Amino acid sequence: MTNLGYTPEEAIAAIATPLAPGAIGVVRASGKNCISLASKFFSRPKALLDAPGYTMLHGWLRDAEGKNVDEVMLAVYRGPKSFTGEDMVEVFCHGGVAVVKSVHELFMQGGFRQAERGEFTFRAFINGKTDLTRAEAVKEIIDSKTNASRFRAAGRLSGSVYQQIESVKKQIVDALASIEVEIEYPEDEETIADSFDASILDDVAAKLETLISSWKSERLYQDGLRLVLCGPVNAGKSSLFNVLLKEERAIVSDVAGTTRDWIEGWASFEGLPVRLFDTAGLRTTTDSVEAAGIERTKDITEDADVILYVADSLVGLDEEDNKFILNAKVPVIKVWNKCDRAGLPPPSDALAVSTKTGSGIDALVRAVVKAAGVTEGTSAKDAESGLGSERQKQAVEEALGRVRHALEVSAASYSLDAVVQDLEDSLDSLGEITGSVVPDDILETVFANFCVGK
Repeated sequence: MTNLGYTPEEAIAAIATPLAPGAIGVVRASGKNCISLASKFFSRPKALLDAPGYTMLHGWLRDAEGKNVDEVMLAVYRGPKSFTGEDMVEVFCHGGVAVVKSVHELFMQGGFRQAERGEFTFRAFINGKTDLTRAEAVKEIIDSKTNASRFRAAGRLSGSVYQQIESVKKQIVDALASIEVEIEYPEDEETIADSFDASILDDVAAKLETLISSWKSERLYQDGLRLVLCGPVNAGKSSLFNVLLKEERAIVSDVAGTTRDWIEGWASFEGLPVRLFDTAGLRTTTDSVEAAGIERTKDITEDADVILYVADSLVGLDEEDNKFILNAKVPVIKVWNKCDRAGLPPPSDALAVSTKTGSGIDALVRAVVKAAGVTEGTSAKDAESGLGSERQKQAVEEALGRVRHALEVSAASYSLDAVVQDLEDSLDSLGEITGSVVPDDILETVFANFCVGK
């Protein structure tokens, strides 16, 4: 972790709120001698030094010349009963940018070091206050785009993934214990036969498979679904974009080819974060600018999770439209737009909508969520217990591979030692998820993308 500049126990401080005008700003500090260092520029030093944990003090912060910087509330936390497991101080000052910067500067001049990204959460981890799944969930909550995203992250922060991993690890340890008994006290030759119940590992494999499958939905809730609107010119893509976004972002005109380039915006589809892309209409054109926009449309559709192919119900779809839909590599939902007007009947596999009246929009939203693979009726428990990162998914896949190999070895009656090795390797992979096994590169991956002050 030297690349991140983490030094345990060293007194650190950072601004923990956005640098923008607001009612309150927060500067937090942690580390050895944290409270005594802060007392040197607090108007009530003795009260601060004597304050028990989980108390707040009112007073003034003063600079080296004794001038008042700001009137503040100061929260005191005593280790190990704090977020980081160390002594901590949090200053609640007025939220002006200049004020917050001045308070932070007092800490820097008073013997504190500027905290690195994620260093407070890193200290919580190394001091046993959290595990890596909960640490990653902290950033997820900060980055969550919808209430559903936040809810799922909160489940991981409360320990849902940690508990599942620990439960699976216990099953593997129990299987190892039964094998060790067979090795130590063999009745016949050293084989796998009758040494343990292989159904335990079948159950472990099933649980790991369920965890792996959960990442598909969780990724969408974290990163957002890439939903691209495309189709022929003047089909009403920009109007649909505005309706789905619930704001007037795209220019709408009866003139074909108005949209020359793509624009994007965020929306929530039943709690699923959706990154909407409105694109240039597909047609043959001699206009170089419009042609460039059409090429960009094709590029964007290649990275889409779901495509809405919008057609004007007065015109329908031609051969080129059907060819595009047929060759698409992701789910395509045909949208039969302008159904409020007398036009062609929609195909059986198309959704009729009207951006003018709002007809069919709710059904379209549900269809997008379904096409994304987010199943309806998921219980609250399931929704908050999926894997929280690609790192976690890869580690579970490695563990599952080892467990499956152990089952193969078991069925082939190989040496017990081979089974033991597979199961121990699977425990190491699962340990990387929670942090009981911690290579430095994993720690850097987890904490390097945190914001400063968290």
